[in-house]
Amino acid sequence: MEIQDMPQASTAASSIFKDEKFGNDGAEVVAPESEADIADILRKANKDGKKVAIISGGTKRGYGGLKNDYDILLSLSQYKGVVEHTAGDMTVTVRPGTTIKELQDFLREFDQMASIDPAWPEQATIGGVIAANESGPKRMKYGSARDLVIGLRVVYPDGTVIRTGGKVVKNVAGYDMNKLFIGSMGTLGVITEITMKLRPLPKCESLVKLFVSKEQLQDLKTFVVKIQDSMIEPATLEMVNPALSKKLFNRDTYTLLAAFEDVENSVRYQEQWIKDNKPEGMAMDVSSETEATAFWNAFSKIAPNSLTDYESNRTRAVVKIGSKNMNVFEWLAEAETLQKANLLTIEMHGGLGHGITNAICTGVESEVKQAIVRLRYRAEDKKGYAIVKHLPYTLRHEIDVWGHKPAYFFLFEGIKKKNDPNNTLNHQRFVGGI
Repeated sequence: MEIQDMPQASTAASSIFKDEKFGNDGAEVVAPESEADIADILRKANKDGKKVAIISGGTKRGYGGLKNDYDILLSLSQYKGVVEHTAGDMTVTVRPGTTIKELQDFLREFDQMASIDPAWPEQATIGGVIAANESGPKRMKYGSARDLVIGLRVVYPDGTVIRTGGKVVKNVAGYDMNKLFIGSMGTLGVITEITMKLRPLPKCESLVKLFVSKEQLQDLKTFVVKIQDSMIEPATLEMVNPALSKKLFNRDTYTLLAAFEDVENSVRYQEQWIKDNKPEGMAMDVSSETEATAFWNAFSKIAPNSLTDYESNRTRAVVKIGSKNMNVFEWLAEAETLQKANLLTIEMHGGLGHGITNAICTGVESEVKQAIVRLRYRAEDKKGYAIVKHLPYTLRHEIDVWGHKPAYFFLFEGIKKKNDPNNTLNHQRFVGGI
């Protein structure tokens, strides 16, 4: 099914994109109308030795990057629209500037969805989400962006256009080249089309909240293991620390968020299972349908991004920690230790099904920097990682947002040199200054 393109724009005002606080700016802003335009821009820039930065929605300008003086800022914000939707095969092909909300609204007409829930869906574009391999609390059931994509069209820095993967779900020919570009932060090529597999919209959804005191955390840990060993299938098991719980629910407690998405009988059964098996003394609340949807929409906006972080008297950072799933409890304890009255607040949530924890650090600059260093030290000590997803440009020169180079960094260097020997695209945006 071919879909008429959304409106295109050929120009963009530099003032829209200028961002001295978070950087990744270019002297000249160009907004291409077609893939051929993108190829021409890159080909000429590569030949002339110019550096190109890529932007779509603009929410991730605080995510990596040590340059603020690119020659060209390539805006894909208006290069949007659904190219092809095959409802029967449950696949969609979309241009990178399409926001997550625009895509989900389109698919909702067919009772389908892209099973991804990144932050700020009204602002974040599918191109940016794929380039950063973003995900949300429902990663436990649906996976990350890397698990969603089945095909890409990519323009290399020399203007060559390639296709990776395919347009059908069962595509097993050759290497999975998609994974080379997903999460590469736009350093290897410009993604011009994304083909994704879809899911049907759930017939019913609900959100179960368990409010837990500090003294009950060990009982909760035992209960979470019991949930994971049971037959119920939550879409998320997200732990929220007291600072964030206070903002969301006006409760100074730890909170477990268990989301269920299925047919109604299954959802009601799983709600009842939680009620019947939860440890005594834990307060429980259930939000159904529209309330659950509204909550997750609000939850997606709790972290700052480069379009929403206007504060000048406080520093804000978002640290993404990857570790074993049950280590989330240790990160919650670490957050309580690091917080200091009126100097630092850490709003934290972590997935007990996938082990990804996000720490939103707000306070005076020195305390935020110390918190990042401490969280990274603890993460690496546990054989995990901690990267900084949001941080002002000047501080990114003081703190390596990606952490130590991994042992396989030489592979990254080799791929970058092969794909982009002139360092044309998003130079110094990724790990190790790639």
